[in-house]
Amino acid sequence: MTCRRIIGLTGGIATGKSTVSRYLAERYQLPILDADLFAREAVEPGSPILQAIAQRYGSLILLPGGQLNRAQLGEIIFNQPAEKAWVEAQIHPYVRDRFTQAMQQFPDDQSVVQAIPLLFEADLTRQVSEIWVVTCSEAIQRQRLISRDRLSPEQAQARIASQMPLAAKVASADVVLHNDGDRQSLYAQVDQAL
Repeated sequence: MTCRRIIGLTGGIATGKSTVSRYLAERYQLPILDADLFAREAVEPGSPILQAIAQRYGSLILLPGGQLNRAQLGEIIFNQPAEKAWVEAQIHPYVRDRFTQAMQQFPDDQSVVQAIPLLFEADLTRQVSEIWVVTCSEAIQRQRLISRDRLSPEQAQARIASQMPLAAKVASADVVLHNDGDRQSLYAQVDQAL
């Protein structure tokens, strides 16, 4: 019997997880289940989770069309650990259930990538067979975050500081992908890990 590989792909914010996911999908045709997409589903307009968030933080947390104002929520949770924990407690069970449902669509011998930024924090390590951590220096991480999300250096630092330290994730990884160089270097590490 073929042993199924369920790769838990994680890392820190702006370390290159999406780049690795895209490469695994395009180069190796591996299915990617993305925790961020499931988390977005959880807070779609009209969802019970979005209603609970709006009840807690008021109508300013919603955009005119009824969608979640992610920037507004980010300002709250990245500066208040207790509020971050509350929001995650609303969303994580939904995400966990969606992974369970999604995995049922694949044959038992199909390798699957589960892209989960909060793999450790959400205690989802038991649902994967191996853990891949994408890492880079904090200076590069901060610069990517400032460029990508148009954040101030202080906002970028707050988001990095709100996450589990990368060193702790690296220490628990089966595979560490160093993304301080160019894409070809990163892809070569992925090729080797597979």
